[in-house]
Amino acid sequence: MDDTLSTRPPRIALITTGGTIAGTAHSPTDLIGYSAAQLAAADLLAAVPQLAALAEIAHAHGGYLFLDAIQGLGVLPLDVRTLGVDFLAADGHKWLLGPEGAGIAYIRRELLSLLRPLMVGWHSAAAASDFTRPDMQLKHTAARYEGGTYPVATFLGLAASLELLAAVGGPQQIGPRLLEIAGLARDKLRAAGAVIHGLADNQPVESGIVLFELVGQNPHQVRRRCLEQHVVLSCRGGHLRLSPHAYCTVDDLERLIAAIGS
Repeated sequence: MDDTLSTRPPRIALITTGGTIAGTAHSPTDLIGYSAAQLAAADLLAAVPQLAALAEIAHAHGGYLFLDAIQGLGVLPLDVRTLGVDFLAADGHKWLLGPEGAGIAYIRRELLSLLRPLMVGWHSAAAASDFTRPDMQLKHTAARYEGGTYPVATFLGLAASLELLAAVGGPQQIGPRLLEIAGLARDKLRAAGAVIHGLADNQPVESGIVLFELVGQNPHQVRRRCLEQHVVLSCRGGHLRLSPHAYCTVDDLERLIAAIGS
Protein backbone atom coordinates (compact mmCIF):
# COMPACT_ATOMS: atom_id res chain seq x y z
CA MET A 1 0.00 0.00 0.00
CA ASP A 2 1.29 3.47 -0.80
CA ASP A 3 1.25 6.58 1.35
CA THR A 4 -2.04 7.81 -0.12
CA LEU A 5 -3.72 6.29 2.92
CA SER A 6 -2.57 9.32 4.88
CA THR A 7 -4.52 11.66 2.59
CA ARG A 8 -7.70 9.70 1.80
CA PRO A 9 -10.29 7.75 3.82
CA PRO A 10 -9.25 4.13 4.38
CA ARG A 11 -11.24 1.26 2.87
CA ILE A 12 -12.29 -0.75 5.91
CA ALA A 13 -13.69 -4.25 6.33
CA LEU A 14 -15.13 -5.24 9.71
CA ILE A 15 -15.25 -8.84 10.89
CA THR A 16 -18.74 -9.45 12.27
CA THR A 17 -19.69 -11.65 15.21
CA GLY A 18 -20.48 -14.51 12.86
CA GLY A 19 -17.00 -14.34 11.35
CA THR A 20 -18.06 -12.79 8.03
CA ILE A 21 -16.62 -9.65 6.51
CA ALA A 22 -18.86 -6.59 6.35
CA GLY A 23 -18.29 -3.17 4.82
CA THR A 24 -16.05 -3.39 1.77
CA ALA A 25 -15.94 -7.15 1.34
CA HIS A 26 -16.02 -6.94 -2.46
CA SER A 27 -13.63 -4.03 -2.95
CA PRO A 28 -9.94 -3.44 -2.17
CA THR A 29 -9.45 -3.21 1.59
CA ASP A 30 -6.82 -1.23 3.49
CA LEU A 31 -7.78 -2.24 7.03
CA ILE A 32 -9.44 -5.22 8.70
CA GLY A 33 -11.19 -4.29 11.96
CA TYR A 34 -11.69 -6.97 14.60
CA SER A 35 -13.05 -6.90 18.14
CA ALA A 36 -11.66 -8.91 21.03
CA ALA A 37 -15.28 -9.52 22.11
CA GLN A 38 -15.43 -12.11 19.32
CA LEU A 39 -12.58 -14.17 20.76
CA ALA A 40 -14.77 -16.71 22.53
CA ALA A 41 -13.01 -20.04 23.03
CA ALA A 42 -12.73 -22.77 25.60
CA ASP A 43 -9.12 -21.76 26.10
CA LEU A 44 -8.27 -18.07 25.88
CA LEU A 45 -4.84 -18.95 24.59
CA ALA A 46 -6.45 -20.95 21.78
CA ALA A 47 -8.24 -17.82 20.57
CA VAL A 48 -5.06 -15.88 19.93
CA PRO A 49 -4.12 -17.69 16.67
CA GLN A 50 -7.27 -16.22 15.14
CA LEU A 51 -5.59 -12.83 15.33
CA ALA A 52 -2.37 -14.10 13.79
CA ALA A 53 -4.33 -15.63 10.91
CA LEU A 54 -6.24 -12.39 10.29
CA ALA A 55 -3.02 -10.39 10.32
CA GLU A 56 -1.47 -12.78 7.82
CA ILE A 57 -4.47 -12.40 5.48
CA ALA A 58 -4.41 -8.62 5.77
CA HIS A 59 -0.68 -8.35 5.14
CA ALA A 60 -0.81 -10.77 2.21
CA HIS A 61 -3.21 -8.37 0.49
CA GLY A 62 -1.32 -5.20 1.35
CA GLY A 63 -3.59 -4.27 4.22
CA TYR A 64 -3.38 -3.90 7.98
CA LEU A 65 -5.09 -5.32 11.07
CA PHE A 66 -6.74 -3.13 13.70
CA LEU A 67 -7.81 -4.74 16.98
CA ASP A 68 -10.43 -3.25 19.28
CA ALA A 69 -9.05 -4.88 22.42
CA ILE A 70 -11.31 -3.43 25.12
CA GLN A 71 -13.11 -6.74 25.70
CA GLY A 72 -9.91 -8.75 26.00
CA LEU A 73 -7.05 -6.62 27.24
CA GLY A 74 -6.21 -7.56 30.80
CA VAL A 75 -7.49 -11.14 30.64
CA LEU A 76 -6.31 -12.24 27.19
CA PRO A 77 -2.53 -12.55 26.64
CA LEU A 78 -1.75 -10.39 23.61
CA ASP A 79 1.66 -9.86 22.03
CA VAL A 80 1.05 -7.42 19.19
CA ARG A 81 4.46 -7.98 17.62
CA THR A 82 4.19 -11.76 17.55
CA LEU A 83 0.60 -11.70 16.31
CA GLY A 84 1.23 -9.08 13.64
CA VAL A 85 -1.33 -6.58 14.93
CA ASP A 86 -0.73 -3.19 13.31
CA PHE A 87 -3.07 -1.01 15.37
CA LEU A 88 -4.71 -1.60 18.75
CA ALA A 89 -6.97 0.53 20.93
CA ALA A 90 -8.71 -0.08 24.24
CA ASP A 91 -10.20 1.97 27.02
CA GLY A 92 -8.99 1.07 30.49
CA HIS A 93 -12.27 0.83 32.39
CA LYS A 94 -13.25 -2.77 31.64
CA TRP A 95 -11.04 -5.78 32.37
CA LEU A 96 -8.12 -3.46 33.08
CA LEU A 97 -10.08 -2.03 36.04
CA GLY A 98 -8.94 1.51 35.34
CA PRO A 99 -10.93 4.75 35.50
CA GLU A 100 -12.91 5.96 32.52
CA GLY A 101 -11.05 8.49 30.41
CA ALA A 102 -7.70 6.67 30.27
CA GLY A 103 -7.01 4.23 27.47
CA ILE A 104 -4.28 2.59 25.44
CA ALA A 105 -3.41 2.85 21.77
CA TYR A 106 -0.72 0.95 19.89
CA ILE A 107 0.52 1.89 16.44
CA ARG A 108 3.31 0.00 14.75
CA ARG A 109 6.16 2.51 14.59
CA GLU A 110 6.76 2.22 10.85
CA LEU A 111 3.09 3.05 10.21
CA LEU A 112 3.03 6.39 12.03
CA SER A 113 3.34 8.32 8.78
CA LEU A 114 0.15 6.71 7.45
CA LEU A 115 -2.07 8.17 10.16
CA ARG A 116 -2.81 11.86 9.97
CA PRO A 117 -3.64 13.20 13.46
CA LEU A 118 -7.14 14.65 13.42
CA MET A 119 -6.46 16.76 16.50
CA VAL A 120 -3.09 18.10 17.60
CA GLY A 121 -1.94 20.21 20.50
CA TRP A 122 1.21 21.38 22.18
CA HIS A 123 2.05 17.88 23.34
CA SER A 124 2.01 16.57 19.75
CA ALA A 125 5.05 18.66 18.87
CA ALA A 126 8.58 17.31 18.93
CA ALA A 127 9.61 20.43 20.87
CA ALA A 128 6.60 20.28 23.17
CA SER A 129 8.11 22.42 25.91
CA ASP A 130 9.52 25.14 23.63
CA PHE A 131 6.62 27.56 23.15
CA THR A 132 8.79 30.04 21.24
CA ARG A 133 8.93 27.87 18.12
CA PRO A 134 6.25 28.54 15.50
CA ASP A 135 6.75 25.31 13.56
CA MET A 136 4.74 22.16 14.19
CA GLN A 137 7.08 19.23 13.73
CA LEU A 138 5.25 16.19 15.08
CA LYS A 139 6.88 13.74 17.46
CA HIS A 140 8.30 10.60 15.91
CA THR A 141 6.35 8.40 18.32
CA ALA A 142 2.67 7.67 18.96
CA ALA A 143 2.72 10.56 21.43
CA ARG A 144 1.98 12.78 18.42
CA TYR A 145 -1.67 11.73 18.88
CA GLU A 146 -1.74 12.87 22.53
CA GLY A 147 -2.51 16.44 21.66
CA GLY A 148 -3.21 18.27 24.88
CA THR A 149 -2.35 18.19 28.54
CA TYR A 150 -2.55 14.72 30.05
CA PRO A 151 -5.50 13.79 32.33
CA VAL A 152 -3.02 13.04 35.09
CA ALA A 153 -5.47 11.64 37.65
CA THR A 154 -6.93 9.07 35.25
CA PHE A 155 -3.47 8.09 34.00
CA LEU A 156 -2.33 7.47 37.57
CA GLY A 157 -5.44 5.38 38.18
CA LEU A 158 -4.80 3.25 35.11
CA ALA A 159 -1.14 2.83 36.06
CA ALA A 160 -2.17 1.58 39.51
CA SER A 161 -4.59 -0.88 37.91
CA LEU A 162 -1.91 -2.24 35.59
CA GLU A 163 0.48 -2.68 38.50
CA LEU A 164 -2.19 -4.57 40.45
CA LEU A 165 -3.02 -6.89 37.56
CA ALA A 166 0.66 -7.58 36.94
CA ALA A 167 1.21 -8.32 40.63
CA VAL A 168 -1.39 -11.11 40.63
CA GLY A 169 0.10 -12.82 37.59
CA GLY A 170 -1.25 -10.90 34.62
CA PRO A 171 -3.49 -12.38 31.92
CA GLN A 172 -1.89 -15.82 32.18
CA GLN A 173 -3.35 -16.17 35.69
CA ILE A 174 -6.36 -13.88 35.44
CA GLY A 175 -7.88 -15.37 32.27
CA PRO A 176 -8.27 -18.97 33.55
CA ARG A 177 -9.54 -17.73 36.91
CA LEU A 178 -12.11 -15.51 35.20
CA LEU A 179 -13.40 -18.43 33.10
CA GLU A 180 -13.61 -20.55 36.25
CA ILE A 181 -15.68 -18.03 38.20
CA ALA A 182 -17.91 -17.30 35.18
CA GLY A 183 -18.51 -21.04 34.74
CA LEU A 184 -19.48 -21.36 38.41
CA ALA A 185 -21.87 -18.43 37.98
CA ARG A 186 -23.58 -20.15 35.04
CA ASP A 187 -23.93 -23.38 36.99
CA LYS A 188 -25.48 -21.62 39.98
CA LEU A 189 -27.80 -19.53 37.82
CA ARG A 190 -29.03 -22.62 35.97
CA ALA A 191 -29.67 -24.34 39.30
CA ALA A 192 -31.70 -21.29 40.34
CA GLY A 193 -33.88 -21.59 37.24
CA ALA A 194 -32.19 -19.02 35.01
CA VAL A 195 -31.79 -19.51 31.27
CA ILE A 196 -28.24 -18.91 30.09
CA HIS A 197 -27.71 -17.20 26.75
CA GLY A 198 -24.51 -17.06 24.74
CA LEU A 199 -23.16 -18.75 21.65
CA ALA A 200 -25.09 -20.97 19.28
CA ASP A 201 -26.62 -24.22 20.52
CA ASN A 202 -24.24 -27.11 21.19
CA GLN A 203 -21.23 -24.77 21.36
CA PRO A 204 -19.29 -24.13 24.56
CA VAL A 205 -19.95 -20.79 26.22
CA GLU A 206 -16.59 -19.76 27.63
CA SER A 207 -16.59 -16.05 28.27
CA GLY A 208 -16.05 -13.73 31.17
CA ILE A 209 -19.47 -12.20 30.48
CA VAL A 210 -22.53 -14.12 31.64
CA LEU A 211 -25.84 -13.36 29.91
CA PHE A 212 -28.96 -14.84 31.46
CA GLU A 213 -32.73 -14.56 31.68
CA LEU A 214 -35.23 -15.10 34.47
CA VAL A 215 -38.27 -16.23 32.52
CA GLY A 216 -41.36 -14.19 33.28
CA GLN A 217 -39.47 -11.47 35.15
CA ASN A 218 -38.68 -7.96 34.00
CA PRO A 219 -34.88 -7.67 33.79
CA HIS A 220 -34.90 -4.00 34.78
CA GLN A 221 -36.89 -4.78 37.92
CA VAL A 222 -34.53 -7.64 38.76
CA ARG A 223 -31.55 -5.35 38.27
CA ARG A 224 -33.00 -2.71 40.60
CA ARG A 225 -33.67 -5.37 43.21
CA CYS A 226 -30.10 -6.60 42.96
CA LEU A 227 -28.61 -3.12 43.14
CA GLU A 228 -30.47 -2.55 46.42
CA GLN A 229 -28.50 -5.51 47.76
CA HIS A 230 -25.21 -4.25 46.28
CA VAL A 231 -25.14 -6.83 43.50
CA VAL A 232 -24.34 -5.10 40.22
CA LEU A 233 -25.91 -6.32 36.99
CA SER A 234 -26.71 -4.63 33.70
CA CYS A 235 -29.49 -5.11 31.16
CA ARG A 236 -28.56 -6.02 27.60
CA GLY A 237 -30.92 -7.00 24.80
CA GLY A 238 -33.76 -7.90 27.15
CA HIS A 239 -31.51 -10.08 29.31
CA LEU A 240 -29.38 -9.62 32.41
CA ARG A 241 -25.61 -9.42 32.18
CA LEU A 242 -23.16 -10.35 34.89
CA SER A 243 -19.54 -9.27 34.43
CA PRO A 244 -17.43 -10.89 37.15
CA HIS A 245 -13.68 -10.57 37.43
CA ALA A 246 -10.94 -12.77 38.80
CA TYR A 247 -11.31 -11.28 42.28
CA CYS A 248 -14.90 -12.52 42.62
CA THR A 249 -15.51 -15.39 45.05
CA VAL A 250 -18.05 -18.15 45.57
CA ASP A 251 -19.56 -16.03 48.36
CA ASP A 252 -20.16 -13.27 45.81
CA LEU A 253 -22.02 -15.73 43.60
CA GLU A 254 -24.15 -16.87 46.54
CA ARG A 255 -25.11 -13.23 47.15
CA LEU A 256 -26.10 -12.98 43.48
CA ILE A 257 -28.36 -16.02 43.73
CA ALA A 258 -29.94 -14.71 46.92
CA ALA A 259 -30.52 -11.30 45.32
CA ILE A 260 -32.24 -12.56 42.18
CA GLY A 261 -34.45 -14.81 44.28
CA SER A 262 -35.55 -12.11 46.71
